[in-house]
Amino acid sequence: MKRRQVTGYDFPKCLNDIPLPSIRPGVLLDVNSGFRTEKPVINTEKCVNCMMCYIVCPEGTIYKDGDKMAVDYDYCKGCGICAHECRPHAIDMVPEGE
Repeated sequence: MKRRQVTGYDFPKCLNDIPLPSIRPGVLLDVNSGFRTEKPVINTEKCVNCMMCYIVCPEGTIYKDGDKMAVDYDYCKGCGICAHECRPHAIDMVPEGE
């Protein structure tokens, strides 16, 4: 699993420039817009690498970094689904800025 990369993209200047049918799924256009109030923090000592957080993350921001799981905070929306589904309770949602 590789960390996702931002794809070069020129935002449309007018309505006719919007390439709706040609945008592939999984293309990242920009980083997190800043509305996240909490972020997931993975406790590597509790994590058993079951990858359930990777499976349930709707944004695909959780990835395997070597032998541990990591979160790409540039694209994480802070929904908390990963923390809710983590059976060993290895993910805590902490307020943004801590």
